Amino acid sequence: MTPVFGKSRFMKPGEKKYFRDAGAAVEYVHRIYDTNTAWLRDCFERLSRGKSLPEKVAACYPYVAVTTEKPAHIDTRLSYGFVRAPGRYSTTLTRPDIFARYYTEQFQHLLNNHQEPLEVGVSDCPIPIHFAFHNGMHVEGGLDAGQMARLRHSFSLPDLSVMDDSIANGVWRPAPGGDMPLALFTAPRVDYSLSRLRHYTGTDPSQFQKFVIFTNYSFYVDEFLRMGMEIMSPADDRETREYRSGYTDLTGPAGVIAVNANLGGEAVKRAHHPGRAAQMPAYHLRRADGNGVTLVNMGVGPSNARNISDHIAVLRPNAWIMLGHCAGLRETQRLGDYVLAHGYVRDDHVLDEDLPQWVPIPALAEVQKALEATVEKVTGHAGYALKSVMRTGTVITTSNRNWEIGGYDKLVERFNQSRAIALDMESAVIAANGFRFRVPYGTLLCVSDRPLHGELKLAGMADSFYKKMVDQHLLIGVRAMELLRENALETLHSRKLRSFAETAFQ
Repeated sequence: MTPVFGKSRFMKPGEKKYFRDAGAAVEYVHRIYDTNTAWLRDCFERLSRGKSLPEKVAACYPYVAVTTEKPAHIDTRLSYGFVRAPGRYSTTLTRPDIFARYYTEQFQHLLNNHQEPLEVGVSDCPIPIHFAFHNGMHVEGGLDAGQMARLRHSFSLPDLSVMDDSIANGVWRPAPGGDMPLALFTAPRVDYSLSRLRHYTGTDPSQFQKFVIFTNYSFYVDEFLRMGMEIMSPADDRETREYRSGYTDLTGPAGVIAVNANLGGEAVKRAHHPGRAAQMPAYHLRRADGNGVTLVNMGVGPSNARNISDHIAVLRPNAWIMLGHCAGLRETQRLGDYVLAHGYVRDDHVLDEDLPQWVPIPALAEVQKALEATVEKVTGHAGYALKSVMRTGTVITTSNRNWEIGGYDKLVERFNQSRAIALDMESAVIAANGFRFRVPYGTLLCVSDRPLHGELKLAGMADSFYKKMVDQHLLIGVRAMELLRENALETLHSRKLRSFAETAFQ
């Protein structure tokens, strides 16, 4: 029986149903989650008004499980959607308002591949009271000292022991007789990252699109906003109008910036916050199916790159790429040349504990081809001529912003041994976290200075360089993401990113 307190009720662990319809299963996930989070919010409101509560208020996440006793009949062209051996597999679930489409797809793959019903029910994993509020509310804000003391005793709080990355890192071990995991992330781990995304980017996680571009320069934000406003504007010719109509609106830290005039309405440009209040502001060129493009200005450095990609990973993007500037290390490079990374030297060390240095980070053919094809189209250089504006090679990522004064002889030795052609502070982290979290990744950098050859990034020269190159560079990134969306959604999640012991969820 569903327990009742006040005017609300919640569903207890053990309540479950079986489904052979993915949509119906997701609807039941919605019911459990909405019921239990509403109960928590109601109880918190009672506490804030000084009313009595039960000794301990707890409501738990929904879960999905599948049990199979025979090998799956699978489409081996896909790298996900099935469990590897007979047994019971499960995962906790959260925020079906954000993940309904994703859950439906993953559930359908399991039903197709295993011909077994899905078990959906209430887990024994409590929902922390902080995560029951989706608007980023700080639950402690309105409480006095006495109520604060009662908060810990009245509600479940975030528990770090159930939100680590052991599954994604390949080091998770099941308890004797326990279930195997269905997904890389538990519900508490997802909720933690969703709250961090709102904090860092200034935008609701529901705004994020499936194709993500990382950068570390505000120049790219300015150009992304200009490009987005152009797409939102009415077009006269049919081809341009059809292209622009694929996007619904442009949003940022202050909400909707513009809506698309090509969809029958009137383009509306609203004042947008420049993002200074958010540490890593995000902007979203949105599509109805979620397959639009998100740009995140993550700031400088490998720690920032790890921080934001750790959290965006729970949204299960279809791809992410790094667009930024680098130091060119070869005599033949010129300012403005592009570097398409096909290998990385991880000299930043921020992921060493989670992804050992001996793990290779391979280039992904689908992303590489899309970036190269787009550079050809945008620059007008093809075939052998493309070598005059772009090189493919190894990129070193360092945590030392003053690497230039590390000793010339030592630097040259390291660059020679690694065959590196460029150096930056973020790319290897974005690629390595893409590998770790099974998110297809790529890197296209632009040479902004050549310190080994006397061309330093000085203020005046940098401004001139940025104005000239940013527009083209960002256009290449957006068009490459669109090419991936059009041509590679079924094959993009490469089997190179999957191990022999993988979760079923992509």
